[in-house]
Amino acid sequence: MAAVAAQYLPILLFLGVALGLSLVFVIAPIIASKFTGADKPYAEKLTEYECGFPAFEDSRSQFDVRFYLVAILFIVFDLEAAFLFPWAVTLDSTGWLGWGAMMVFLAELALGLAYAWKKGALEWE
Repeated sequence: MAAVAAQYLPILLFLGVALGLSLVFVIAPIIASKFTGADKPYAEKLTEYECGFPAFEDSRSQFDVRFYLVAILFIVFDLEAAFLFPWAVTLDSTGWLGWGAMMVFLAELALGLAYAWKKGALEWE
C-alpha cells in the first residue's frame, strides 16, 4: 500500500510547487503595491488615459444588440478565413474528399450569411 502511495508523491510535489508559485505571483504584487504606494489613488492618477477625454456616459450602460451580432458574424467569417488557408495548402493531399468537405462548409456559411442578411443583422441605422 505504501508503494502505491509513493507513486503519487511526484504529483503531490508538483501540485505543492504550483500552488506555492501561484500564491507568490498573486500575493507578492499586492504586498509590493503596499510598499510602493501604488494602491493610494489620487485625482491625477484616476484621470482618463486610454482615450484622452472623459467618458460621455456610464460605463455600465447596455450596448445595442447589433454590436454583438456584428461581433459574432466577424468571428464566424474570421474562422472561415483561418480554415481556408490550411485547406488550400493541403488540397493536393486531401483530394476530392477534402474539396467536397470544404464546399459543404462554405455552403453552410453562405446559407448562414444569407439568413443573417435576410433577418437584417447586417443593416445599421
